[in-house]
Amino acid sequence: MHLPRPVRRSRLHGTFASSAEDRFSESDVAKRSEIEIALRRLAPRIPRHEFAAVVDHALDSPGLNVAMAETAAWLSLVAYVRHTFTDYDELLHEGYDQESARFFVVSEIGAILEGWGVRRRLTADD
Repeated sequence: MHLPRPVRRSRLHGTFASSAEDRFSESDVAKRSEIEIALRRLAPRIPRHEFAAVVDHALDSPGLNVAMAETAAWLSLVAYVRHTFTDYDELLHEGYDQESARFFVVSEIGAILEGWGVRRRLTADD
């Protein structure tokens, strides 16, 4: 039988919150905000649900959550588009190496990013 967690007073807002909500510190909120600002500058026309997914990915990724906000937003955006909107994963599954698979999907990624208002161009490191 699952019992609900006790409700406690949140230090951030002075309101009642569950213990899961209490895990987020002020620095977590600030980091999210920084990444959101950077992503909005990078991709001003990104759909709202894609925006949230990219920000969540940047925060959840062990390598990106310690990066500068602009770097985290850019790398998360490119990875999200690569894995969500292209055949990249299928190409890897078929035996292509990462470099070859990226080569075959780079123009598709570029087109999606352009549609979202991204002016920055992909490089070999992306």
